[in-house]
Amino acid sequence: MRVISGEFRGRKLKSLSGDNTRPTTDKVKESIFNMIGPYFDGGTCLDLFAGSGGLAIEAVSRGMDHAYLVDRSYPATKVIKENIAITKVEERFTVWKMTAEAALRQLTAEGQQFDLVLLDPPYAKQQLVTQLTEMANGGLLREDALVVCETDKQVTLPETIGASLQQIRQQTYGITAVTIYRFQLEEENL
Repeated sequence: MRVISGEFRGRKLKSLSGDNTRPTTDKVKESIFNMIGPYFDGGTCLDLFAGSGGLAIEAVSRGMDHAYLVDRSYPATKVIKENIAITKVEERFTVWKMTAEAALRQLTAEGQQFDLVLLDPPYAKQQLVTQLTEMANGGLLREDALVVCETDKQVTLPETIGASLQQIRQQTYGITAVTIYRFQLEEENL
């Protein structure tokens, strides 16, 4: 696993050992960023199921100002911190060891907003529609924010979530499906 492009290009990242995570392959990671960027002019990123942190590190490498990485596993947060250290700009990352639900509550309470959200939950424990609804309703998404969902290809996500998240792209890579949503506030009828 490596950083594919941008400021940290070519730096090797550690991955978690064991069967509990499935790191995003470099091919899928490159495809995701080609679909949503490939580069950013600032912004804040949330990686809610960070695993080894590869997606959020790639986002910062490609121009995001800051990334929040959340994982409930101690081994994962340990690897995330080691991978962030490789970038030598640790101040551009915030790592939280907590559940996705607790992180969403805390981020909402803090009034955080994101331009890019990366969701790659464990396949057996997906609650993406609930979490996306909570993000949209909780004010966590900036106008035109992109949300990238990585799921098993058998999972079918809805075209729209609530009135503000619209699916703009869906692509399958082997057993993995990538679904991208754009957040747009409802137009007020005057």
